[in-house]
Amino acid sequence: MEEVRDQNIGRSAHIPVLLRPLLAAVAPVRGLWLDGTFGAGGYTQGLLHAGAECVIGVDRDPLALQMASAWAGQYGDRLRLVAGNFSDMDVHAGALLDGVVLDLGVSSMQIDQAERGFSFQKDGPLDMRMSQSGESAADIVNTASEQRLADILYHFGEERASRRIAHAIVEQRAEPITTTLRLAEIVAKCLPRPKPGQSHPATRSFQALRIAVNEEFSQLVQGLLAAERALKPGGLLAVVTFHSLEDRVVKRFFQQAAGEEPNSNRYAPVKENTTARFELVTRKAVGPDDVELEENPRARSAKLRVARRTAAPAKDVEGASLNAPDLPKSNPKKGHR
Repeated sequence: MEEVRDQNIGRSAHIPVLLRPLLAAVAPVRGLWLDGTFGAGGYTQGLLHAGAECVIGVDRDPLALQMASAWAGQYGDRLRLVAGNFSDMDVHAGALLDGVVLDLGVSSMQIDQAERGFSFQKDGPLDMRMSQSGESAADIVNTASEQRLADILYHFGEERASRRIAHAIVEQRAEPITTTLRLAEIVAKCLPRPKPGQSHPATRSFQALRIAVNEEFSQLVQGLLAAERALKPGGLLAVVTFHSLEDRVVKRFFQQAAGEEPNSNRYAPVKENTTARFELVTRKAVGPDDVELEENPRARSAKLRVARRTAAPAKDVEGASLNAPDLPKSNPKKGHR
């Protein structure tokens, strides 16, 4: 998200990616909404100006809620801020919702602050904690076994050189690795120099560590289930993802909940018809158009999916059935790469 000016949304607001197509997909906006990844408040302000009667802004980053205090008052009781995780949104809501929006991953507000430790391009403490509490990236990098580090990089970052990078990290941490640029340098030395237009060599490793620190996939699965419980019949769930692993989980959840999951094996028994808990609003993921890419290059990997809740009872599902990445059980005798 880049800071841009918009006469319809505050005086100077962070406009989140895919806001225009999101508002178009959920129009007309009315009733009670919950923004489960409040961040800089761009989605919340967009929903309020589009007609939502009230928005509950939830964020586990205390800084996000602190920064919002400068402008939240202009909306009066139409905006309620809650410190917490979106995985508990059905508890935070306190009533059935007309809509939920989730903007997954790390916000530009967090990336742009070097002291938060999310960026491999800015020197800062190796932190990456969205909630600013608990185990940090430095804790993992400096204490985890080489096998666990390799598993994190491979499963959460799809890093093919995970073993090589994990070995280099363990070799270098005799002097503790405490800054983002030092870790980025260690990773970069393990990989070929990127060609023009390619991403930084540390991109996948930093993504993987951030996901591990913040337990993002378990939070995502629980958040999707919480949204299903919290939405009233006809309520809308809009999710914006930023990498293939996130999008795969959201796509699978919507397919299963809509009873449209494809049968991957034509010889397997035909799946029983299930009562759809959601109806797909967007049949395919919606990406940024040329105008948005020009306004905000960070939107290039973003995808939007939207579904509408039916009256069917909510159902509990396991993360494994949604292909949510997880770390394997410890077994040093077996390799997976």
